[in-house]
Amino acid sequence: MALLQVQGEKIPCRAILFDKDGTLLEFLQLWGPWAESMLVQMQAYMRERDASFTVELEKVLGTVHDSEGHLSGYDVQGPLAIATVDECTGWLAGQLYAAGTPWNEAITTIRQFSSIAMKSVRERKSAEPMPGLLDLLQRCKEAGIQLAVVTSDSTSAAETHLDWMGIRSFFSSIVGCDRVTRGKPDGESFLLACRELAVDPHEAVVIGDSNGDMQMGRHAGAAYTLGFCLQVDQGVHLHDADAVIRHYDELGIVL
Repeated sequence: MALLQVQGEKIPCRAILFDKDGTLLEFLQLWGPWAESMLVQMQAYMRERDASFTVELEKVLGTVHDSEGHLSGYDVQGPLAIATVDECTGWLAGQLYAAGTPWNEAITTIRQFSSIAMKSVRERKSAEPMPGLLDLLQRCKEAGIQLAVVTSDSTSAAETHLDWMGIRSFFSSIVGCDRVTRGKPDGESFLLACRELAVDPHEAVVIGDSNGDMQMGRHAGAAYTLGFCLQVDQGVHLHDADAVIRHYDELGIVL
């Protein structure tokens, strides 16, 4: 069994389970255009009805905006970063319902807005691997470490984004929110991926950028929970991580 070397520790490791957004790819590059489009459409909808959000604009999706109102960041603990597709749809539809829209119409409208926003995402195909990721994936392959993706996104979307980055072939299991009953932070996704990789949970390491990823690993009995944060001083939200890294070059593999 290979050993994953992290900050002086050596962890026996037969598999690594990665989160997708913010871990394999830069989050805002992919989802920023979607979030901006959703907010613009919802603001226009509210203005037409002389209504307003029940929370500040930044709290609608968990976004950060510059002085000109453009999206410049996101809350790593907010719905944009963590919520599943269905959870996000329900939360946004709740804003329209609070503005006087019947619930069924609110759900349908949010789905229509999201379809328009996703068109821009598909046209851009803005998904680039995190720095150092390709080298790590190759080293894992050479060491015989199995790889999986466990995401709050849908399985089909995850497959598409991995294809855009040219890294789909590295992963033997893709578990999206649509393949489980309980998403993160429950351990169900982790356990399903382990079964598909034919490894025991205590032989697998989870890498993710949210504390929900860390909690998922702990609930499932992972060997190690590794937080990923480009700016490690901002990784304080990763309470349940055994360690936090900001670049994949920090990881070593020992045979």
